[in-house]
Amino acid sequence: MATSGRVFSHPGRHRVAVLIRHGVIPMELGLVHQVFGRAATPEGEPLYEVVTCAVEPGPVRTDADFPIHVTHGPETLAEADTVVVPATHELDETETEGILPEPLSQALARIRPDARIASICTGAFVLAAAGLLDGKRATTHWMSTDNFRALYPAVRLDPDVLYVDEGSVLTSAGEAAGIDLCLHIVREDHGAAVANTVARRTVVPPHRDGGQAQFIRRPVPEPRRSSTGTARSWALRHLDRPLTLRELADRESMSVRTFTRRFREEVGVTPLRWLNQQRIERARHLLEESDLPIERIAAQAGFGTAASLRQHFQAALGVSPRAYRRTFRTEAADAAA
Repeated sequence: MATSGRVFSHPGRHRVAVLIRHGVIPMELGLVHQVFGRAATPEGEPLYEVVTCAVEPGPVRTDADFPIHVTHGPETLAEADTVVVPATHELDETETEGILPEPLSQALARIRPDARIASICTGAFVLAAAGLLDGKRATTHWMSTDNFRALYPAVRLDPDVLYVDEGSVLTSAGEAAGIDLCLHIVREDHGAAVANTVARRTVVPPHRDGGQAQFIRRPVPEPRRSSTGTARSWALRHLDRPLTLRELADRESMSVRTFTRRFREEVGVTPLRWLNQQRIERARHLLEESDLPIERIAAQAGFGTAASLRQHFQAALGVSPRAYRRTFRTEAADAAA
């Protein structure tokens, strides 16, 4: 419980408020608590405090056969560093008329100008109705894209990605993509090592790039059809060397054309994009966990030279490898240096 009239009770932790509405999907509320609630320092100290709130405290209907009793009201939003807005299965004016209901508008007005705000699934309709997405890229569940475009033409909707990061405003696609978005936020705040630990404990993939397709037509290989899993496993064991499409295709006894098509169907991105993502993740891990010089890290991650690593790292993350290391290097690595 909050103390001294304040909702959040742990100074020093990043404060996350989850604003839910009638019709909330329990999975979306739970995943926010699960991901942020498990993020911790190497000593086990929690990094976030997560509080659920509503426009009016009390029982909130869900899309299941039980309500959620919410203790905190919109005053929570004034204290939050990050606000997350999940979806609801009950349509409101944000999805029918493109406007905010007045109580919701008043609640959102309490959010600090410097706070970060994120949506999961059709929660993006709330952000759009509030004008927070005008002129920005955003995404939502692929089944709602036509309605979204009609109501919010000022938003640069990208229906084919898992999540979009526009700095202080972030949006994600359907429910499971909310996990990817929350892990992305943890990764940006505290580095890949913390996010990967959360992913392992939650038993989910540690990283799916935001640009990955929402809807993969054949996520599970059809019976009696070869998959690309063997090639991917082999590639991860040999990231330190140059890898060609021909080599990967040979691992599955496919032509390059067939392999590329099958890879995209199964993974959602092209083989070369996937390889670059894995190399970036390997470099991030080494920058955080080791005292290797940048040149060695570039070689082990398969970029060849420090210059190539800097170029790809800057393009992917917006910072240099050295700046990333200064920000996210763990105490264990510092002690070993």
